[in-house]
Amino acid sequence: MENLPEIYSRLIKEKAIELGFSACGIAAVRSLEEERNRLHSWLLDGMNGSMNYMANHFEKRLDPGKLEEGAKSVISVLINYFPALKQTDLAAPKISKYAYGKDYHLVVKEKLNNLLTFIQSAILPCNGRAFTDSAPVLERPWAKAAGLGWIGKNSLLVSKEHGSYVFIGELIIDLELSYDTPFGGDFCGNCSRCIDACPTGAIVAPRVIDARKCISYHTIENKEEVPESIKAQLHNQLFGCDICQDVCPWNKKIMPNQSNDFKPIKGLLEMSWKDWMKLEPNTYTKIFSHSAFERAGYKRIKRNISFLKE
Repeated sequence: MENLPEIYSRLIKEKAIELGFSACGIAAVRSLEEERNRLHSWLLDGMNGSMNYMANHFEKRLDPGKLEEGAKSVISVLINYFPALKQTDLAAPKISKYAYGKDYHLVVKEKLNNLLTFIQSAILPCNGRAFTDSAPVLERPWAKAAGLGWIGKNSLLVSKEHGSYVFIGELIIDLELSYDTPFGGDFCGNCSRCIDACPTGAIVAPRVIDARKCISYHTIENKEEVPESIKAQLHNQLFGCDICQDVCPWNKKIMPNQSNDFKPIKGLLEMSWKDWMKLEPNTYTKIFSHSAFERAGYKRIKRNISFLKE
């Protein structure tokens, strides 16, 4: 006879798909001790660059029980964001696909909060909190622990069904559920396309990214001086970089997300070099309000354009 945690977990997964998530898995809260040395070494080597916040709340990053008191379950979700449309002007500055539409933090968190409301009203009262790349949570290891995929050599989660163009979110709750088997195996095999394709050599070892060499880091996160060696190898990347994902065989046959949640910003994909060059602050705010571009801001985008122009 099916027990209650199994029933609850099935209902949660069904609701997650109904809400628009591509996949959902559940893992028991614990300390991810297997990640301790990796994270410590990465920080010790300074590979977080100027992202000092990555060194904060070290123990909470490893153990959600220290982040949310009484937490028992980590519900991990994926949303495929691979776009149906691409930039029309191939000579225009390149934009990472995740930034084509509405800020994914808003989209994923809204859906997660709706899922929490469902659990609280249709299953059992509980306490919980939604996360998506906005708190000290090791999202990829938790998604792997929930059976949703493996961590590829470019350090991104890879799903057999949805590739690596996926947003990840978590709902951490104090309700005991039935737990999925962690994803086993590494389906990257001997492939090294992502490592070989990175123009700046940011993938310094399988699953190890040195942010100080990463185009995405420098075009979005880095508020400091960008090294000349990076400026010379931007490959026309204005905001983020998809090179290591574009070459991944697991992304060759994935279906695009047709949801309105990720509908491209009007006119964005048609912008030319000339459009970017004449972009003014007011226009920037009007176009990119509530988008991922807010992370960088107008001044940094114009800075990046000046590097590409050079």
